[in-house]
Amino acid sequence: MLYELTPQFIVLLIAIGGIAGVINTLAGGGSNLTLPALMVLGLPADVANATNRVGVLVQAVTVVRGFDRHQQLPRGDLRAVVWPTVVGSVLGSAAAAFAPTVWLKPALLTAMLGMAALVLLRPDVVAPPPGTTPYRVDQRPSARWVLLLAGVYGGFVQAGVGFILIAALAGALRYDLVKTNALKMLCTLFLTIVSMALFIWQDMVAWVPGLVLALGTMIGGRLGVRLALKASQRALKWFLFVMTLCASAAAMWL
Repeated sequence: MLYELTPQFIVLLIAIGGIAGVINTLAGGGSNLTLPALMVLGLPADVANATNRVGVLVQAVTVVRGFDRHQQLPRGDLRAVVWPTVVGSVLGSAAAAFAPTVWLKPALLTAMLGMAALVLLRPDVVAPPPGTTPYRVDQRPSARWVLLLAGVYGGFVQAGVGFILIAALAGALRYDLVKTNALKMLCTLFLTIVSMALFIWQDMVAWVPGLVLALGTMIGGRLGVRLALKASQRALKWFLFVMTLCASAAAMWL
């Protein structure tokens, strides 16, 4: 596997990873920055897709611990929330390992444009009014299918999976955006573990750039948790809106 990891590129990967860590914690779409960076380094699209998961995994662990430490990770329905994403991730990762890489861009673009339309036309879906009581998964069975879809998509291509998880957690289950982001990152953690196992088995991970990127995403994830805890729901909603538009634009050019 040929790539040139110069000192300049190490600094760039850490910086991009940091920015992506903040974006992924507060909204989603950070992989729209990290995937092109890895491909510019010289990694093929499928190897970049697999290598990117190293940073996502480290970031997810950091963010989940941060939210849990501040008691913003709802524990009452964790198993029912996580399992559909894990099952979906197995299916999506298998598809990513064996499907033609030409499918990555259409999948990414479809997800981004769908979420952009949802934020534009139905902003209340992804930003429930203050004081809304969340549902359990067994009270909203349709949420299982959205979580399953998020797992399939996240296993196939990481970029943008946060938006689909937000649609399930805030839209279907009506969690506020702080708790939605906490649960989103927990789901991301588990689906990334599944996809990483398959990609490692297929020897598709470039570990050196992956770990460099992980350093940046860990730093960005910690900063993202602090920002999420201090920001208002209105500010988080607008950040989500802007990031959705940016991710939609990025998906067209990736």
